[in-house]
Amino acid sequence: QVQLVESGGGLVQAGGSLRLSCAASGRSFSSYGMGWFRQAPGKEREFVAAISWSGGRRYYADSVNGRFTISRDNAKNTVYLQMNSLKPEDTAVYYCAADPATSTVVAGHGDYWGKGTLVTVSS
Repeated sequence: QVQLVESGGGLVQAGGSLRLSCAASGRSFSSYGMGWFRQAPGKEREFVAAISWSGGRRYYADSVNGRFTISRDNAKNTVYLQMNSLKPEDTAVYYCAADPATSTVVAGHGDYWGKGTLVTVSS
């Protein structure tokens, strides 16, 4: 069992930066693929980024590639999402997900999900 808690959301102006954190508790965090997703009001949840258990493989949605960076610290059981050059269309609730298979996360699924943190980007 893995519990995930996101933090770091807030209100930021367009062009600004935020760093989201996802703290995991439970066993075997370091063996899980991790990912970030987001859901804007009235829209479906979408994939943002994923990282393999070792951090050696990273995946990004086209809409955030070059602006967002996913990373993890297995010693701290935490995965991060550094978001730069934020745009109003990045406004959403951001969710963290975990799955033994990174490919499953990239496909939009996961065994475990956090409750989300709200990011609001003003124009």
